[in-house]
Amino acid sequence: MSLLPLVWYCLLITALFLYVFLDGFDLGVGILFPFAPSEESRDVMMNSIAPFWDGNETWLVLSGGGLLAAFPLAYAILMPAFYMPVILMLLGLIFRGVAFEFRFKAVRSRRVWDYAFHFGSLLAAFMQGMILGSYVTGVQVVGRSFAGRPFDWVSAYSVMTGMALVFGYALLGSTWLVMKTEEPTQAWARKCASYVLAYVALFLVIVSISVPLMNSAIRHLWFTSPHFYYLLPLPLATAVLVAAIWGKLHRGSQTSPFFMAVGIFLFAYIGWGISLWPWLVPFAVTFPQAAAAPSSQAFLLAGTVFVLPLILAYVAYCYYVFRGKTSREGYY
Repeated sequence: MSLLPLVWYCLLITALFLYVFLDGFDLGVGILFPFAPSEESRDVMMNSIAPFWDGNETWLVLSGGGLLAAFPLAYAILMPAFYMPVILMLLGLIFRGVAFEFRFKAVRSRRVWDYAFHFGSLLAAFMQGMILGSYVTGVQVVGRSFAGRPFDWVSAYSVMTGMALVFGYALLGSTWLVMKTEEPTQAWARKCASYVLAYVALFLVIVSISVPLMNSAIRHLWFTSPHFYYLLPLPLATAVLVAAIWGKLHRGSQTSPFFMAVGIFLFAYIGWGISLWPWLVPFAVTFPQAAAAPSSQAFLLAGTVFVLPLILAYVAYCYYVFRGKTSREGYY
């Protein structure tokens, strides 16, 4: 059996996590944006992500393009299932991007672009959460095609996961601001992080219980011996990180809460990946079944091996150059 499908599967899930992590914190800043204590704080918030936000979306493009190129069957099934939320998500990202450009130049209409930035970020985050919830519960497939209805992605569960991701991104955004800003913005962000952390913990418990209850195979994986003992460190480590973030925020730590919040996302992402292995279209098509021809995947991989390190190097250099605290002075 060729290892190429596994290699591409690992590349895609890595790119998707990098998107969630990197674009998650700047979407979180947008979600919190109108609640900032002052206009000066909003300027600092936007400046803190100005050098990074557009580059962070590179990983979304890589995830979608990689899915189309390396796993065309999965793409052909999933896109019809999620056309509407994907379009709404992209509209949110467009509004956010336009608001970024116009807000720095606007004077009388600045408030309009403030809300465009906020609601664009909120819409994008909520739609991503709804897609995730609908994806986890599975899509209806007959043969090699999506056989569901246009609004199958709308359910009480997907709304819940949409809200969960909004609070999760808000946690990333608030801890990012704790790390990148100073008083009074930092003090306000610290309070926000403490507030949203409680909701993130609540949603983690709800999702951790509900997913095994909805699927017998996942329930068997997580709650039977010896898998239970192998997998137990994941929820325990997540609980430890939640408690540690709470303590660090109240002890005045500036950097560690953000990286601990990333750790929560990482452990949740690993648990999600374990639960859905080896499905690429839950619970209908595995990633080997959805893979493109080996020659196609090998050709694509040759280009990716060359380009991906360059992207990673650029991203790392960008974060290095703009390290440290953010001022109100504009970057645009």
